[in-house]
Amino acid sequence: MTSPVSAAGRTKSGATLTIGDVLAHLKTDFPDLTISKIRFLEDQGLVAPERTPSGYRKYASGHVSRLRYVLSQQRDHYLPLKVIKEQLAAIDRGLVPPGTSTDSPRAAHLTVIDDNAPTAENFRTAPAALRMTKDELLNASGLRPAQLAELEQFGLIKALPGGVYDDDALAVAKIVVDLARFGLEGRHLRAFRTAAEREVGLFSQIVGQAGRKSTEARARAEETARELAAASVRLHAALVQIGLRDVIGGS
Repeated sequence: MTSPVSAAGRTKSGATLTIGDVLAHLKTDFPDLTISKIRFLEDQGLVAPERTPSGYRKYASGHVSRLRYVLSQQRDHYLPLKVIKEQLAAIDRGLVPPGTSTDSPRAAHLTVIDDNAPTAENFRTAPAALRMTKDELLNASGLRPAQLAELEQFGLIKALPGGVYDDDALAVAKIVVDLARFGLEGRHLRAFRTAAEREVGLFSQIVGQAGRKSTEARARAEETARELAAASVRLHAALVQIGLRDVIGGS
């Protein structure tokens, strides 16, 4: 059976859609989507609509499905476009496990960031939407009150005005709970916050001004931020793995 996002979005259906129609189909699920973003994704080779003799784009339902896949992978898994493009190429080759959706193309060489990592959370240009009380945060994450107090002391988690917490606090809390199983405490994790702040300072020089010129420039800046964040996570993991391998080999 042909994947709904395969073959660059080509379908057997003769129905065609304008770029405005495509935006209308996707806007409910992706309210920040714009026509400029759709054109940007086309420029990056993620979707290839046909053109009329006068140059107007002609989209089919398969193109909409393909765009929905791309936008979902960006939003839900924080993947850079070059990784999504590899996934789509795998799907186009039919590399989809039997009985699963096209959300899981079989491409073992792809690097996908762990769902527990902050970079696997939705990429947001607006503040996190979730709001929870201290007790709700503790229950949702498994943190103890003393652990939360320590994390706040060292700046890894910050309460919002009114003493509530957001998605970012929950993501950090869950990771800290995992690390606590190995005896690591908040005071041990200060270096992570310091390193992250340095990376933000470095990367902001690259993306800081790019998103202020136009909607399309903002889309490019967001994609650059995704790629930088994903690459930094991979680099950090590689360096830690190399160091631990040396420790194990020398023990």
